[in-house]
Amino acid sequence: MARVSPLMLAPPLIFAGLAALFLLGLGRDNPNELPSAIQGKPAPAVVVEPLADWELLEDADLRGGSVKILNFWASWCAPCRVEHPTLMQLAEEGIPIYGVNYKDNATNAVGFLDELGTPYTAIGTDLDGRMALDWGVYGVPETYLIDGQGRVLLRFPGPVTQRVLSETIRPVLDAVQ
Repeated sequence: MARVSPLMLAPPLIFAGLAALFLLGLGRDNPNELPSAIQGKPAPAVVVEPLADWELLEDADLRGGSVKILNFWASWCAPCRVEHPTLMQLAEEGIPIYGVNYKDNATNAVGFLDELGTPYTAIGTDLDGRMALDWGVYGVPETYLIDGQGRVLLRFPGPVTQRVLSETIRPVLDAVQ
């Protein structure tokens, strides 16, 4: 009877281990559901620079009043273009939306808003990504719902589509309004 070398067992065992990892990854409910360290906590500070002559987003904008939305976006971001009509709809409904332009060229950012319109009550630019880092932004677009006391209610990574609006954002909005 031939003896099996331990080296001959290594490739099938490695393959089986990788297959198990992939199957576990496929079983996750939503791979976009990344954990947020700030959900349920006071919103981090707003530290932005002005973008052209739009109203400047200030820290106090997120600390009082009613529920509001903070949206990180960029002109180079294709999903940001996809979510823009939904943000415009929310703004037309009277929900204050604040924008943070992330690591973007100011001319391109202004062109993006001139072309598509602006849903933002106030805007700031985060050229070096420092504010985004404090907020735990993984990439743009990323949207946060903030209550009247400045507490983060929800973080949504990815474009706010009509489906996301109805299934994820509206339930939270309805619960706090």
